[in-house]
Amino acid sequence: MKRIFVTLIALVIAVPAWAEIEIEEVTSPGGITAWLVEDHSIPFTALELRFRGGTSLDDPTKRGAVYLMSGLIEEGAGEMDARTYARELESLAASFGYSASDDSVSISAQFLTENRDEVIDLLRTTIHEPRFDQDAVDRVRAQVLSGLRSDQTSPSDIAGRSFAEMAYGDHPYGSEGKGTIESVSALTRDDVVTAYENVFTKDRLYVGAVGDITPEELGAVLDELLLDLPDTGKPIPKRADVTITGGVSVIEFDTPQSVALFGHAGIDRDDPDFFSAYLLNHILGGGGFESRLMQEVREKRGLTYGVATYLVPKDLASVYLGSVSSANDRIAEAVDVIRNEWARAASEGVTQKELDDAKTYLTGAYPLRFDGNSQIAGIMVGMQMEDLPIDYIATRNDKVNAVTLEDVNRVASELLDPDGLHFTIVGKPEGLDG
Repeated sequence: MKRIFVTLIALVIAVPAWAEIEIEEVTSPGGITAWLVEDHSIPFTALELRFRGGTSLDDPTKRGAVYLMSGLIEEGAGEMDARTYARELESLAASFGYSASDDSVSISAQFLTENRDEVIDLLRTTIHEPRFDQDAVDRVRAQVLSGLRSDQTSPSDIAGRSFAEMAYGDHPYGSEGKGTIESVSALTRDDVVTAYENVFTKDRLYVGAVGDITPEELGAVLDELLLDLPDTGKPIPKRADVTITGGVSVIEFDTPQSVALFGHAGIDRDDPDFFSAYLLNHILGGGGFESRLMQEVREKRGLTYGVATYLVPKDLASVYLGSVSSANDRIAEAVDVIRNEWARAASEGVTQKELDDAKTYLTGAYPLRFDGNSQIAGIMVGMQMEDLPIDYIATRNDKVNAVTLEDVNRVASELLDPDGLHFTIVGKPEGLDG
């Protein structure tokens, strides 16, 4: 019954209107900082812990260790084996989630106020006393390996791996964070423990909390959970050199439809022109059916079901990417259209109407992100990691609206590089001229 209750809460939970979200910075007695949105309308709290570094902390010969470790955190802790741990979590009507990306490892927790103390005790044991039992290592490793084998038959995954290697070289970004079949097969329990020790340290910690908890209560929770973590961990790698050059790479794959990933160097999140680039991307390829590429590639020519572009400002490098798929005998035409639209936007810019429409959409859609405590907690942690001000939510749409047509067109001429656009194509494309 408790499990059902939590599910219902997740569906109906009331959160403050996005424009009224008030974020408070909380510092625990032990000196740990978090951002809090206090809301006592329902007895429920979401807590997000994020540690910078992520799978980029792997040693080159141990790729996949952090990813495997993140899948093992919930497989038993303290005196509880995996099954006992799962039963305990279920009995508390709580939910924990773990994930690893290139730049971070995240722990998400959702719990009822009445069970807060017991949930925090369990989460503390999870963070400080993971068991990493060998049978769990073997079981989760098998799951990871199954996924990696599946990825080997996915054209989009093949394109992604090839493009990343070309774009980032021997930087961690240039290889798969989940590892390879060879690297994951060779990982030992000691490698998992080392990955754990590299990640969970206070110098790379960010915390967000939303819900039925006061600043004083959150301060006590922070110290209980996190004060005993080591102060420092493995250094984060240096920035990556983006080594994308223009052209086409083809990876032969027996499929009737080719998949292409394309892109060039991008723009950092803290660049003063980021919002101009964000609006430009919406107009060019990020705006769904209203974007130029969708209109030109799909609507006018029927070359694809979908084409999209997206800015990718990672911690250690930024790229501007897009993806498209088309029949083998039509992918060459799709590539030409994309290149031409890239060049047209770079030389001619966009129109005032396109800019106004993009602003209307992006400012109107922004409040939809704040549809639950967990989502808000995650957004707040992301804001901290990007060094955004605490009032960013209230001022973000103003920043979008402040962008002028002159700003966008200047950025289009500087950012868009049609000659430097590289297409990595997986399939049996016909008629490509490089």
